[in-house]
Amino acid sequence: MRVLIDACVLYPTVMREVTLGAAQAGLFEPRWSERLLEEWARAAARHGGEQELYARSEIATLRAKFPTSIVKPDVGLKQRLWLPDQNDIHVLSSAISGSCDVILTMNAKDFPRNILAEEGVSRADPDNFLLGVFEANPSDMQRVCDAVLAEAIRLSGDDWTMRKLMKKARLPRLGKALV
Repeated sequence: MRVLIDACVLYPTVMREVTLGAAQAGLFEPRWSERLLEEWARAAARHGGEQELYARSEIATLRAKFPTSIVKPDVGLKQRLWLPDQNDIHVLSSAISGSCDVILTMNAKDFPRNILAEEGVSRADPDNFLLGVFEANPSDMQRVCDAVLAEAIRLSGDDWTMRKLMKKARLPRLGKALV
């Protein structure tokens, strides 16, 4: 399954790490456009400090880990498509150009299911999508999430539980399933 990952899933960190960990485990094929990666870097820059530098470093690593994941949206497609937010047309165009099955996004209102269905694409929110991936591949996803939890504890020094971390990362259903 090919999944176009929206910028709102690539940034914040824990959601990205769980999602990309699942992709790296071979549970789905990730896709994104240069514009989505740039949106991630700009979102990080708004948080100040060296956040943009960290994001750009992560983006470079991502390109190396997933060299075939970059999709170039078709310009002609962008001109014929419509979405409630014109700024999201590049996401749908990228999904179609990349032969993606799913757009993974937190932004449900700007990706109406009926419009996506006309283009042969569906929309999924990260919590439900990753819960489905967990249900289909419980041991692989447990390993991915255990690694993310261990890294969160190491970096923050906090005593996170899986459920608390996933809830904070806006993945509460996945967190409940992992406990």
